[in-house]
Amino acid sequence: MSACVRFLCAGAAQGLVKALEPRFLADSGAALQGRFGAVGAMKEALLAGEPCDVMVATEAMIDALCAQGHLRADTRATLGHVFTGMAVRAGSRHPDTATASGLKAALLAADAVYFPDAVRATAGIHFAGVMRSLGILEALEPRLHTYPAGAIAMRELAASAAINPLGCTQVSEILYTPGVELVSLLPPEYELATVYTAAVSVGALQPALAARFVACLTGVDSVLLRRTDGFVV
Repeated sequence: MSACVRFLCAGAAQGLVKALEPRFLADSGAALQGRFGAVGAMKEALLAGEPCDVMVATEAMIDALCAQGHLRADTRATLGHVFTGMAVRAGSRHPDTATASGLKAALLAADAVYFPDAVRATAGIHFAGVMRSLGILEALEPRLHTYPAGAIAMRELAASAAINPLGCTQVSEILYTPGVELVSLLPPEYELATVYTAAVSVGALQPALAARFVACLTGVDSVLLRRTDGFVV
């Protein structure tokens, strides 16, 4: 059987991992096998014993899992940070979502709002808080559509039959999803910039190969790709 690196990865880095997969296979001879999702779900999977050589999640979560002895602190490396933004279906009008008043008006005018899990996903938790702070969460409740990860939410936004849908998730997930367009980052007072980090699991079957994948994700050779995919490096 050929070598394989198993991973659990935050949805924000899905586009990056898929883009780097051919390069990593060519350079190392190892395939990648794993899944993407909300960081909370990835943590639950790791703690439940799902096979994992490399984990990619928020910096805070990686640090906590290193402190708890699940990940190797000496292997942690940063991919960069990703802002949270608003999206529309491709070809739709871009409302003002870059100001608090504009975002409030745009959300109230939307007939459907798509975003990731408000319990396990970083962007989903934050966006629910934004709507609550704007005083419109209760009014929007019947129009809210949440999904396990931002990528799924954006795919549903792209396929939405609603007349005036809006979406919110990490910018990287908006950029790599066909059929949606980035409108703006969240207003400055509601800005969320999430740092993503990778680390090798203490249970990695081939630690050196796993560390090589972390280096592929976070090294100088991937800087331009990370920036293209929405990471600020």
